Amino acid sequence: MKRSVIVSWSSGKDSALTLWRLINDPSYEVVGLYTTYVGSEVPFQATPIEIVKQQALLIGLPLVLIELPKVFPANNVYQQTIVNSLKNCELAFDCVAFGDLFCNGIADYRRQYIEPAGWACVFPLLGQPSHQLANEIIECGIKTKLVTVDSTQLETHFCGRWFDHQLLTELPLTADLCGENGEFHSLVVDGPFYRQPLNLLWLGCETDARFCYQRYALVETGSSQYHNDSIS
Repeated sequence: MKRSVIVSWSSGKDSALTLWRLINDPSYEVVGLYTTYVGSEVPFQATPIEIVKQQALLIGLPLVLIELPKVFPANNVYQQTIVNSLKNCELAFDCVAFGDLFCNGIADYRRQYIEPAGWACVFPLLGQPSHQLANEIIECGIKTKLVTVDSTQLETHFCGRWFDHQLLTELPLTADLCGENGEFHSLVVDGPFYRQPLNLLWLGCETDARFCYQRYALVETGSSQYHNDSIS
């Protein structure tokens, strides 16, 4: 029997590859996505919630939106917010999938609050080399753009670049090819699981004291099925 799974969706490439692997794994049935956000956007990616909703619409999966009180809430607040929101959503699932890559204790941290709630954790990418995953992302047809660059780790001219083979050859040796040290974050614009590409107008890049952001606007919007769970 297939195990039903909900995918932690950041709007970027790692969660996209996680989704694609699970879609193609006969052991699992993907029943939905969930995204945590602060204010009106996903932290780090700085993805507006309206864009995340459009991604879910194009993928054809229900989306659970979970609002956090701030970017780095206390661990107990973060964990309880996730668990309560997933328990209260209308989706039934056995597993929660994450796109973590590094074996740096993150898997144990996830299991600490997910498993007591009665779900199993799934880590399709964990422990696999970044260069292999980066090439798999590109070759399977996931089209993604760097939308946030940390200027303390990477030159800002990489912001707004497409995540392609050319980019991989130009990244400095100090950078992880998947940006797993926080060098950059991405936005998935197209993929083999999309009904059609995300239609965006690219507006240029903005830089603050540390980060450079690729700005954009949705050209065509639509309504999607999603559940909005938030805390006040």
